[in-house]
Amino acid sequence: MVELEIDAREPLSAEVIARVAAACERVEDEGGILRVHLRDRGAYFEEPEVGVHTVNQWERILRRLERLPAPTLAVVHGYCAGLALEVLLATDYRIAAADARLRVPVRPDGTWPGMALYRLANQIGVAQVRRLALFGMEIDAHRATGLGLVDEVGGLADLTRTALAVLGGVSGKELAIRRRLLLDATTTSYEDALGAHLAACDRAVRQAWEGVVA
Repeated sequence: MVELEIDAREPLSAEVIARVAAACERVEDEGGILRVHLRDRGAYFEEPEVGVHTVNQWERILRRLERLPAPTLAVVHGYCAGLALEVLLATDYRIAAADARLRVPVRPDGTWPGMALYRLANQIGVAQVRRLALFGMEIDAHRATGLGLVDEVGGLADLTRTALAVLGGVSGKELAIRRRLLLDATTTSYEDALGAHLAACDRAVRQAWEGVVA
């Protein structure tokens, strides 16, 4: 298993991007599960002193994380905002402590207009996410679970064991195919999506047949 830690108050930097990239590379090479710890280091977002080029690099590495041929588990230990929230939204399975809180980071002129807004809208719908995305209103762990942003809330030790047991029985490559079909579903027409789904079904049938033959 590959471990990664992100500080909820951590500003965007080349070092953070390199750290996430290294974790992605390790799990791509070694397989297994990527577990991301989203820590509570402070309750306020520090505005990054970076240009749009660095923001674009960050989004590229999030997209890589989102498409890993391996299961990803996010563990929220407390306050989750900024880079931590963006990483959370790119993971497969999400667990949180009972005192966890989620918030889109707020700047003097409004919420941070990054791709977290895109992922929030695609994952739970515009109506559900409007106040969180537009006004940076904080939600607790139970509300996040109700919205589907978090899968389980409670004691992290027990939840982690359960999550790892679930993810440990999943093929990373097959998971990546299903994940991609889900991610594309909200932006792809039925006609355009059909070919990709048929190809995935054909792959599954062939694998099942090969298993029977073997």
